[in-house]
Amino acid sequence: MQIEDKPPFDTPFAWIGGEGKVRALAERFYDLMGLEPGYRALRAAHGPSLEDARQKLFWFLCGWLGGPQYYTERFGHPRLRARHLPFSIGILERDQWLACMDQAMGETGVPDDLRARLRNSFMQTADWMRNKGG
Repeated sequence: MQIEDKPPFDTPFAWIGGEGKVRALAERFYDLMGLEPGYRALRAAHGPSLEDARQKLFWFLCGWLGGPQYYTERFGHPRLRARHLPFSIGILERDQWLACMDQAMGETGVPDDLRARLRNSFMQTADWMRNKGG
């Protein structure tokens, strides 16, 4: 590995700017679902209230990015695929989730290098979460 390839921070959590930035990202992600017509199917899958989802995404992202393990302290291992099985997730839902998260990262000022790395990680996870064709 070249020295210039080393991330500027020890964890993505530190790189993104800590809890405040993770909270802003989770909030903007869910705000965009209600604002952007292109995320309509994604928003519909979440039911009438987003408050529980907002909080859980914040807790999850903190730990996933290398910060405090709020989610696992409350609920244990995330078991993402198992917890999302009740929801129909295909290519459309995956792509809307990814586009919404990428837009949220852009609008909350996630550094470009980190955004590219996270985009790749989110794609791998989101694709693995698919439980229906198409």
